Amino acid sequence: MALAAKLRRAPVRLATGAYILNSGVNKLSADEGTAAWLHSTAANALPVLKRMPPTVFAKVLAAGEIAVGAALLAPVVPAGLAGIALIGFGGALTAMYVRTPAWHDRYLRPTAEGVAPAKDVWLLGAGVGLLVDAALTESPITATE
Repeated sequence: MALAAKLRRAPVRLATGAYILNSGVNKLSADEGTAAWLHSTAANALPVLKRMPPTVFAKVLAAGEIAVGAALLAPVVPAGLAGIALIGFGGALTAMYVRTPAWHDRYLRPTAEGVAPAKDVWLLGAGVGLLVDAALTESPITATE
């Protein structure tokens, strides 16, 4: 891969990776109140999560954030794969925003309570950008004759 492509992707990977990794590390030591808040917020948007205990949810969320953040920061992880991980993470946060009516009006414009979660859409956009850039610049794997 060309050095130009690596340099072009570096700011997005560093900014998103450091942000997500830090968030995950902080959640590792979440107290029961924080775990309960994280769990209830996520479970309100995604009811399947209601079956999971809040402390387990917080640990799983922390591990997921650490994995995504580390993948973005590790230069050995291909940009397309890092982009897919970021799309999954940013997409889940965007889905939570859309599924939480108190966070937006009927046109999806954020309410005062929804301004912070609405900003998570940048993670989804960054993931799409990494994936598209990788798809357009990396040569496909070809079979040898």
